[in-house]
Amino acid sequence: MPRHTEKRHLPYTPEQMFDLVADVGRYQEFLPWVAATRVRSDSESEMVADLVVGFGSLKETFTSRVRKVRPSNVTVDYIEGPLKFLHNEWAFASDGAGGCDIDFCVDFAFKSRIFEALAGQFFDRALRRMTAAFETRAHALYGAGSSSTGAGSDTGSSSSSAQSAA
Repeated sequence: MPRHTEKRHLPYTPEQMFDLVADVGRYQEFLPWVAATRVRSDSESEMVADLVVGFGSLKETFTSRVRKVRPSNVTVDYIEGPLKFLHNEWAFASDGAGGCDIDFCVDFAFKSRIFEALAGQFFDRALRRMTAAFETRAHALYGAGSSSTGAGSDTGSSSSSAQSAA
């Protein structure tokens, strides 16, 4: 099953990054492959939302539960759609200088072993493109940020694996 983790340092506050990640209803404005979003329910601590993800003529709808702990965490768990499971976590911690450290992890498995094998071929590149889209969106919304680190800085590391589910 594909799994990807990243650690980043960005010049935005945890509150700013939390607001950006928790604003699922606007994902289609900046995330690659997200064709549409629909927020079914939303409160301070939890949201249920649908994402329509498209690759060419292939489009699939995913429904997820988003748990929010402002300003430190956003956790996404899969409810229904074409996957076997999906778990995604964002953690935001202040760096004490106006920026934040971000830990990001996504873990999922397709129902089909064929799709699982195909995902392994482009998974890492696709997730890097998506995390870059969040950084670009933060820069567009908040400017260069409040710390001396540039918006695209990555002082952390990333790792991923694309293994077949047993």
